[in-house]
Parts: sequence; structure tokens; C-alpha cells
Amino acid sequence: MNAFEIVLIVLAVVLFVFIGGGMVVAARRARQAEAALKAKIADADHALAAAHAGDNGWDAEHMEAAARAIWRSGDEEDEPIAEAHLVQVIDRPGTDADEAVYKLVGTDGTERDVRIRRTGDAWTP
Repeated sequence: MNAFEIVLIVLAVVLFVFIGGGMVVAARRARQAEAALKAKIADADHALAAAHAGDNGWDAEHMEAAARAIWRSGDEEDEPIAEAHLVQVIDRPGTDADEAVYKLVGTDGTERDVRIRRTGDAWTP
């Protein structure tokens, strides 16, 4: 083997190492960007649901209190709620058919989706 062939082999190995490393770095960045995008989409969904509920004149405090009451009546009654997110608003014709869905998160990370219904001016489980 002459010097030219050795240089070509070394260059080929270096090129493959750079390509492989670049692919690994690009995949890692794509995963990080995807997680950030999903978080932004979830935040936008929560804001949209809250805005929709506000536009309908729904009282957010009463709605959240009804969702928390369901949590306290379930298996997680001893677990405090760390977060309550309004994730869906179901606005059917009339007021007694309206529904809302909350995602409740306990301090230990337990998640539970809770659906509440509107009866007159009150929100009930």
C-alpha cells in the first residue's frame, strides 16, 4: 500500500465518523425540538380552552372547584392537586349540555382527566 492509498483510507474513515456524528447530533436536536414544540402546542391548547370558556361567560373558579371535588372523591383523595388544566370545552346548544374537561395533576405526578357538566349555573361532576 502506498502513501496515497493510506491517505484516502484515513480521509474516508474521518468522513464516515463526521457523517455518523452529525447524524447523531441532528437526531438529538430533532428530539429536543419536538418536545419543546409539543409543550408549546399543549400551552396553546390550554389557553384556547380557557379563552373559549371565558367567552361563554363560564366561571373558571367554579369549574375548577367542581373538577377538584371529583379528584377528592376518587382514589387520589389524599393526594394534593399540584396543577389543574382546562383542556377541552364542549359547548353544545343550550346551557345544560355544556361540558368541560380538566387534566388534574397530583403532587406525585398522578394525572387524571375529569369531565364536569353544567346544570343551570352550577358545574357538577
